[in-house]
Amino acid sequence: MGRINLLSKEISELIAAGEVIDRPSSVIKELLENAIDSGANVITVEIKNGGRTYMRITDNGCGISFEDVPKAFVRHATSKISQKCDLDRIMTLGFRGEALASVCAVAKVDVITKCPENDYGTHYRICGAQEEAHEQSGCPDGTTIIVRDIFYNVPARLKFLKKDVTEGNAIAAIVNKIALSHPEISLKFVRDNKTELLTAGDGKLYSAIYSVFGKDFASSLIPVDYSNNGVKVTGYTVKPLSAKANHAFQNFFINRRYVKSLTCMHAIDEAYANILMTGKVAACVLMIDLPPDIVDVNVHPTKIEVRFSNEKLIYDSVYFAIKNALLNEDKESDMDITPAVTRNFTEQQLHPMFKDEKAQQISISFSDTPSNPQPAVRPVQPIVEQVVVKAKEEQYSTDCELNNRAVIQVPHKESDAMPQQEPVKSPRDIQTEALFEAENESASSQFKYIDKSSFVKKELSVQPQPQQPAETVIPTIIGELFKTYIIVEAEGCMYLIDKHAAHERFIFEKIKEDVKNLDCQMLLEPHIVQLSFDEYDAICENLDKAEEIGFMIEPDVAPTVAVKGVPLIISELNPSDVVCEIAENFKHFKVNPQLDVFDELFHSVACKAAIKANDNTSDAELKVIVKAVFNNPKIRYCPHGRPVVIKLTKADIEKQFRRIV
Repeated sequence: MGRINLLSKEISELIAAGEVIDRPSSVIKELLENAIDSGANVITVEIKNGGRTYMRITDNGCGISFEDVPKAFVRHATSKISQKCDLDRIMTLGFRGEALASVCAVAKVDVITKCPENDYGTHYRICGAQEEAHEQSGCPDGTTIIVRDIFYNVPARLKFLKKDVTEGNAIAAIVNKIALSHPEISLKFVRDNKTELLTAGDGKLYSAIYSVFGKDFASSLIPVDYSNNGVKVTGYTVKPLSAKANHAFQNFFINRRYVKSLTCMHAIDEAYANILMTGKVAACVLMIDLPPDIVDVNVHPTKIEVRFSNEKLIYDSVYFAIKNALLNEDKESDMDITPAVTRNFTEQQLHPMFKDEKAQQISISFSDTPSNPQPAVRPVQPIVEQVVVKAKEEQYSTDCELNNRAVIQVPHKESDAMPQQEPVKSPRDIQTEALFEAENESASSQFKYIDKSSFVKKELSVQPQPQQPAETVIPTIIGELFKTYIIVEAEGCMYLIDKHAAHERFIFEKIKEDVKNLDCQMLLEPHIVQLSFDEYDAICENLDKAEEIGFMIEPDVAPTVAVKGVPLIISELNPSDVVCEIAENFKHFKVNPQLDVFDELFHSVACKAAIKANDNTSDAELKVIVKAVFNNPKIRYCPHGRPVVIKLTKADIEKQFRRIV
């Protein structure tokens, strides 16, 4: 063994920097957190070449005074804490004073900063932890930090950087997380001179979600608002039918700090159990506010992981927050009645049928068109009627061959069934056209101009009417469609209920309620099961709950337990495997710790016992299914995640018949 030597400052700085800064996205994260802590409400992030050669963060925060700028780049220099008790109530994103010191150790850094109360700002340059310039400068209030040539002095780490696109995407992911956690900040992200993100900074979380993830994701969310013993969970979670393929869209923020938490992940997965399609995972953006003394944020170099003093409290809060949101906010799915076209029409195909100057009047409904579009201005044109062209064996038109069903809106006089010359109008046509023109003129006068006020939601002063309790709503069964779907009318809407899915869910919930005390099959000899110490402690604390679901377990020499009985329905399985699984469930604080095999058995029983599609069903049986659907909010999805009921409003139907527009 060699002699022990003290490392030089240069080497020790590089080692310490490697714990915090491992790629350009780490620099952006640390500097963004400092900008937020400075009180800024407008922040701009600009990168070039994936951040490898150029990164700039500009904010309008409090700035740094001339004499404090050199101190900011010294390791463990911070304005966030001053004594050890401050570590128990950390509410800022940064506090250790390592960010700037780590950045300047591996890059060339320029700082331009000014405090609002000072007449002049400061320009400071530091490269590889060596100061090169410290002078007064003219600049606006706030701070701008420019980082160039990251890892220029650490070639071993530089060669491990990925492609510019990959590194840029990692930075974009960090910026998106910051934008979600602080919707009150207007955040702008520029990559290679192109603006990729710009948030409103209006303080609304939904606005930030819309800017980051887009319209489709935002429209699939339902609000979450729940409090439990000082823990408040707010934000949005996704509707079950819009779940994602992985956990990438699960975003958890502890006191507005983005973290990765297995506790929160397990809680949301259990809350969505038995209502998601196979292979789908819930997405969410959850803000978890809790007292700072029950969370330790100083357990990871990049502060991406935290530790809770009471993990069960956090687990229960997230679980019940999601569960309540699903029960209260997840309503029946609306039916999408937008016609779909399986063939794309080109301008050359449409040109022989219609004149060029009339081509803009053609409206083809494609499958990706939003349902029920609302035009801002109704066109003042002659009567527009809907012509449905169906594929048939013979060819209807020699100019354009239509092999698929399409729905085309064309001017009446330009229809292919009419000659191109102006038709002679009858008195009745003239009267009808006059009525349409008068209506269009009235509509256009209201929607002719679009300004900011057009997007302001107007509050209507309507006297509140006493609402009829949900229990007194009596749905009317209209009939049965295809011997599979029950047609129901209630509250001015039409509902289609999948009788098999509804009955299957009804049976599944009934079995789960009746299975709280399962029959226990005693074993001839106790089965000794080896567990980890964490699993052993978890199962010893929940022996009564294990007995409720049919397990007779006694602690043995730690970390082993003696299994004396198992539920009768799984008596053929290996006791070691099932006890290890139930111990793992207790370890993760699952509200319902029963085995996954239970759900599989219950799914199978419910599916086999439920009414099948195409079965002859009596009116009395249909009434029972409909009553269960309307009275039990849990019956919204079958155990496999398929929707049970979809809704079509009267207004949607009248729009299809052009009774309303």
